[in-house]
Amino acid sequence: MRTLVAIPVFNEAPSVQRVIRAVRRYTNDLLVIDDGSTDDTPHLLRRTGGISVLTHPENRGYGQSLIDAFRFAGCRGFDWVVTLDCDDQHEPAQLPDFFRAIRDDDADVISGSRYLRSDPRDDAAPADRREINRLLTGVMNTVLRLDLTDSFCGFKAHRVAAMQSLSLDEPGYAFPMQFWVQCARENLRIRELPVRRIYRDASRSFPGTLDDPGARLTHYLDVLIRALHREPLIRHAAPCDAPCPPCTDA
Repeated sequence: MRTLVAIPVFNEAPSVQRVIRAVRRYTNDLLVIDDGSTDDTPHLLRRTGGISVLTHPENRGYGQSLIDAFRFAGCRGFDWVVTLDCDDQHEPAQLPDFFRAIRDDDADVISGSRYLRSDPRDDAAPADRREINRLLTGVMNTVLRLDLTDSFCGFKAHRVAAMQSLSLDEPGYAFPMQFWVQCARENLRIRELPVRRIYRDASRSFPGTLDDPGARLTHYLDVLIRALHREPLIRHAAPCDAPCPPCTDA
């Protein structure tokens, strides 16, 4: 199976080249989605050869970066997309774990979980993030009859054909709310995989009002409720019937 590794980035100049080097120890099929970076990230990506780069002219959101990665993978004939973040919260060294799980061929979504198994090397999650994750994971498990332990981990493997059965359009950080609702509606097979819990930079924050935990929880609940009440899903066109996201091959 052809597997693409996709990394959404926004103003990640301090880490982007290091993460790319680490990922390329395990694969040469690498896409970076630059979500309108205003720091030195675009320049560094232009200097990095052997990768595909999809550039948003302005910041469109984390969810939109994932949606575009799924479309890109479909257009390029990939069977799976593994997504990981560029903020040092995901270890590229765990990519082989995802590749092995993909070869088992018993799931459509293989979702990293920072709470599935205890690891003495794990960092403590910021209290507000862990509590919001716990609350919303519990709500979705109850409402959608899922069995998740971590609904917000971005380290995931996605079967491309399964993603093409969804109608995803939530562009921001609340993307997981819509994603899990649609996965449940489509009866996708979901498997969790333990990953390290890493919080090396406690100063990282959410943009705007989302940095307030109460406002962030309210926003996530609003998106979840909209997703639950959404009309029956309208299928996307087959990937090659729609324009492929423009990219450059560096």
